[in-house]
Amino acid sequence: MSSFGTLFKVSTFGESHGVGVGCIVDGIPANLPLTEADVQPQLTRRRPGQSSLTTARNEADTVTILSGTENGLTLGTPLAMMVRNQDQRKFDYANTAAAPRPGHADYTYQVKYGTRASSGGGRASARETIGRVAAGAVAEKWLLQEHQLKIACWVSSIMDIDLPKEVAKALESDPPTREEIDTFGTLAEDEENDYFIDMFGQKYSRTDGEPLNSAPTGKSFEDGKKLYTRCPHPATAAKMAARIQQLRREEDSTGGVVTTVVSGMPVGLGEPCFDKLEAELAKAMLSLPATKAFEIGDGFDACRARGSKNNDLFDKGTNGLLKCKTNHAGGTLGGITSGELLVFRVGIKPASSISQDQETCTFDGEPHVLSVKGRHDPCVLPRAPPLVEGMTAMVLMDAVLRQRARTGAPCRTLGELGHGAGKTARSLAAEPPAKMAKGS
Repeated sequence: MSSFGTLFKVSTFGESHGVGVGCIVDGIPANLPLTEADVQPQLTRRRPGQSSLTTARNEADTVTILSGTENGLTLGTPLAMMVRNQDQRKFDYANTAAAPRPGHADYTYQVKYGTRASSGGGRASARETIGRVAAGAVAEKWLLQEHQLKIACWVSSIMDIDLPKEVAKALESDPPTREEIDTFGTLAEDEENDYFIDMFGQKYSRTDGEPLNSAPTGKSFEDGKKLYTRCPHPATAAKMAARIQQLRREEDSTGGVVTTVVSGMPVGLGEPCFDKLEAELAKAMLSLPATKAFEIGDGFDACRARGSKNNDLFDKGTNGLLKCKTNHAGGTLGGITSGELLVFRVGIKPASSISQDQETCTFDGEPHVLSVKGRHDPCVLPRAPPLVEGMTAMVLMDAVLRQRARTGAPCRTLGELGHGAGKTARSLAAEPPAKMAKGS
């Protein structure tokens, strides 16, 4: 189905190479200040063509609010938003008419419906997520206004390149802001002198991302072509960027993991037994294109732990609430939020569209060599955070509205104890790489 939510309900529409894509949102309270300027930043972070690490399809993804607001305020009626497609190239998909693309939904859509969109994947395309990102931006604004709730998602792994374990844990305990993710995760590139440079002036090899102790004088961070990795640890971001560029040259792709932390969480969200908060989140995340895994808190690592180590012991909190001394559970107990940081990770598979020849077969079962033409992401991870943030906001706003309908009162939070200190990301990002492996 194309609708999601109970009280905050979102329906998305449109195909990748159609006139446009968008959403209709029902359940938004009246008098929320809202214009396109509140929605556009997240769509811009998601848009294709933002750097050489992503697809070259050039879409501005400019949103228009069609209904549901007047004089900059919501009316409490359905909100409709739309983004028009501008850079379609249907001819890139001419050679896929006879054969389904490996890894794509061409085959399953054809069998299920007896037809399919002839180009771009139709509803199975990642462009469908534009409506989700737009709806999520609206939900985020309401959640921030009501509870000072903040959602931050960043790239923690690409292929076999992971954030160092101690860095990953530190960021999960004291999450970066969205601005820090975008700023610290941005590199500049000097192709002539073959290096990346971060905002702190540290240079890295474009071959493998290793830090350079010395490098030719060339472009500064301000002057170089920007690469947006959305990994807030520059030393790891450089390795990720080098790997993605390698895969583009090899006409291949890869996947990875994004980590999400929500601060300012209300206590009591989630509806046992079947609508537990983490169950709703898992459904939301796995409904996104290319997602293959979801874990909350310590996730699979908790399955290897002793109960004496895994239990989160209680301490006195604020507002008449308790606080946990640790957060192995990731912010829920019994499917209900505890007010701790909500911490989860989503695994994303390699992009299926690659330009290499693939020995497959036609819809009739005849042998066929297929090369998928067009403009594709060698790795979708740098564009994934706005999608995950949007779905997270949709789940949480729906859950808050359901809890408020149950109690007739605002939800309680741990106040400042439900937020991080806000100091870790900058200190880790500014720290010189431990190993100066190149040019020393």
